Amino acid sequence: MSVITQETEAALLLTSMLIKSQLIAEISKDLSHLPEKDIALAVNALIEHMSSILSEGGRIEIRGFGSFCLHFRPPRKAHNPKTGEKLVTNPKYVVHFKPGKELRDRVNSNKHIPLQDEMGGDSDDTE
Repeated sequence: MSVITQETEAALLLTSMLIKSQLIAEISKDLSHLPEKDIALAVNALIEHMSSILSEGGRIEIRGFGSFCLHFRPPRKAHNPKTGEKLVTNPKYVVHFKPGKELRDRVNSNKHIPLQDEMGGDSDDTE
């Protein structure tokens, strides 16, 4: 049984998460001959183009990485847990990502890395 403090948990989350500015900085280190401003423009253009394709109902496939497509979520019966009011949700499209085989294999090869449950702690912690 291990005890993880909030500071340790926050540090683990920060090391396992990559935000856009960190991505740009990492690419900048690898491609030191290019200005960081140009890399930021390229990353932003790529994200914008992918968003545009998906918003038009398109599909994106990146071999070895995965594919992005839209899934339709029909309206469903729901309720507000606070008031108990019954309602029907609006139909919507959600972006779905399906990892490619190479990405799945690469992720699964790191089985030694402990996973955390959705609450942010180790799944074998008990109080």
